[in-house]
Amino acid sequence: MSQTIPPLSQRFRGYFPVIIDVETAGFNATTDALLEIAAVTLSMDSEGMLAPAATYHAHVTPFEGANLEQAALDFNGIDPDCALRGAISEDEAMKGLCKHVRKLQKEADCQRSVIVAHNATFDQSFVNAAINRCNIKRTPFHPFVSFDTTTLAGLALGQTVLVKACQAAGISFDQNEAHSALYDAERTAELFCYIVNRYASLGGWPLSVPDEN
Repeated sequence: MSQTIPPLSQRFRGYFPVIIDVETAGFNATTDALLEIAAVTLSMDSEGMLAPAATYHAHVTPFEGANLEQAALDFNGIDPDCALRGAISEDEAMKGLCKHVRKLQKEADCQRSVIVAHNATFDQSFVNAAINRCNIKRTPFHPFVSFDTTTLAGLALGQTVLVKACQAAGISFDQNEAHSALYDAERTAELFCYIVNRYASLGGWPLSVPDEN
């Protein structure tokens, strides 16, 4: 049986997985501010195992007229007016993210990037809304396809909450660091790699192809 390991560009039908996490000032992607965004890209070794590679991170200044729900700020502990955040404009943050991802997507010979996130619909909606506000035409991200680690973790580990899924996978998780976009993106990336790699180690990928001999 042939077990040649295809490159990353062939693992997800030409998609380049980008693990995303956002912190926001509410649940409405159209009206509520994006306050922090982090992205982790992956690499694949010769054995077909995924690992976190490059990271992008930015604190974001609320866009003009953005709604700030106090309950959301209390939950994530972000003070949008704190100068120590080093926040940049949404336009600068999103253009920087897209440029970063496009470069690595091209290096991986992938056709499009796909957002991977825990409860992916939420993160994807805020990324798409911010990209639209910033009038970015060359977005690397597929507009609606996403990989949801909530679903994957439920299948593979019997857990859907990020911290519990990480614990089940043996991934350390400090709840004092949670609700930081960077920390949560890094843990989600480890979780995604664990699930994909475990599936491969169990013989699920690459698919076995009978020898022609």
